[in-house]
Amino acid sequence: MTEQHTSIFKNKTYMLLLLAGIFAVTGFSMFLTTTSWYVIRTLGMPEMLGLVLIVVTVPRLVMMIYGGVLADNYKKSTIMFGTNITQAVLLALITIFIFTDIMTLGWFLVLAGLFGMLDAFFGPASTSMIPKIVERRQLQKANAYFQGVDQISFLLGPMLAGVIMEFGSVTMSFMVGFILVILSAVFVFPPLIKEGPVENTVKQTPLQNFTEGFNYVRKSNFLIIGIIVLVTLNFFVFGTLHIAVPFLTDLYGGTPINLSIMEMSLSLGMLIGTVVLGSYYIKRKGAVAIYGLLVTLIIYIVFSFVESLSVLPVLLFFIGLAMSFVFIPFFTATQEITENRMMGRVMSLIFLAMNGFDPIAYAIVGILTSIGISIQLVLLGFGIIGLIITLTVLIKAKEFRKLET
Repeated sequence: MTEQHTSIFKNKTYMLLLLAGIFAVTGFSMFLTTTSWYVIRTLGMPEMLGLVLIVVTVPRLVMMIYGGVLADNYKKSTIMFGTNITQAVLLALITIFIFTDIMTLGWFLVLAGLFGMLDAFFGPASTSMIPKIVERRQLQKANAYFQGVDQISFLLGPMLAGVIMEFGSVTMSFMVGFILVILSAVFVFPPLIKEGPVENTVKQTPLQNFTEGFNYVRKSNFLIIGIIVLVTLNFFVFGTLHIAVPFLTDLYGGTPINLSIMEMSLSLGMLIGTVVLGSYYIKRKGAVAIYGLLVTLIIYIVFSFVESLSVLPVLLFFIGLAMSFVFIPFFTATQEITENRMMGRVMSLIFLAMNGFDPIAYAIVGILTSIGISIQLVLLGFGIIGLIITLTVLIKAKEFRKLET
């Protein structure tokens, strides 16, 4: 733990973790965007984009369960370092295969699937490590910066990928992603990280570990409601935007630069939200999360009506701003009420819940657009359904809104 009154930015371990997260997430999101453009433009198979994204995300979701078990039973820095190194090898192979023109769709699906699967280990390990290295009173600030930077990095990656592909090539974009992942590994090199001992000393099988974590979450009304909020945010907003923004950019005659501007606007909104949440302490985190989701969906519905590449980035900015007020308060509250020995499994289940519906969103958006339904109408439908769910939670979940931490 840090000394009392010590600035979080003077916490060496936290800063190393923060930097590692920036490079790892930026590299992963660059990979996703480059993959999308590679499939649509280089391979000329836009109808396969949904399948490719599913192959990247589904193995990641399946292994995320095991990732939380590992995080509670082994050194988190070792898990993150091993993940980064293996991902770097896969990115190197993808870069070489494309550069030498021997890449096929089959090989790409295999390598992309393995790369996505490995990401399941980094997230739970890094997030569950935060309560071990900062004081409880600093958790909201630590999460505001960590989760905010995480989301921003996830959206800055596409911007960087867009610029590189505009003035360079797809191969160069994959290569830069490789470099970023290597840098992440450097910052979580185990000898550099001051990590306490593993707190879960109970010897159990992986299945028993997972069952214990699942029951822990199931018995918490706060965690259940919070997971519903995150699922709504990621399925109805974030998941659909990830596949819709490239579609809209292409539909309105944009280029990779336009794609980068759209993604950058969302990132900037999240950055502003992160700064605010890092400066002001929130007691009723559940209430803020629900109201943040409500505002996000209202702007998202407006977004579905707009057909201008000049106005869409402005709306994405406000969507990003509102989104930061959903996931950061909930992540902080979760870390404040969860036992440290359970942290990895609880966080992995939360990651699984919030990301598990992304592939379904990809598939639904892909199917609906392929049968002739406009992307704008698809977004409107998602927004209305998400709004109905949010209003229901707002009315029903009174304890969630009133809880103070």
